[in-house]
Amino acid sequence: MKSGLHGKSTLTNNVTSVNALGLYLLVQDREYFVPFADYPAFKSATLDQIFDFQQIAPGQFHWRALDVDIEVDALGNPNRFPLMYR
Repeated sequence: MKSGLHGKSTLTNNVTSVNALGLYLLVQDREYFVPFADYPAFKSATLDQIFDFQQIAPGQFHWRALDVDIEVDALGNPNRFPLMYR
C-alpha cells in the first residue's frame, strides 16, 4: 500500500536570530549566517526592517526597505562570490 500525496512543506524562510555580529537566515532546512561586516545595511536597520523580507526567486531574497538582495548561494559558498556589498 502506498500512502497518498505528501502534505505541504511547513518549512519556511525566516530570520531566526539577530545579534551584534549579524543575522541568521533560515532557508528551508538550512540556517545561514549573514554577517553585518559583509552586509552593512543590516547593521543600522531596525528589527522590523530586518524581519521584513521576501523571496523573489528560488534562493534569492529581497529586503525592500533596505534595498538589499541576498542569494543563498553566496552565503553557502562565499569564496565563489568575492565581491562584497558596500
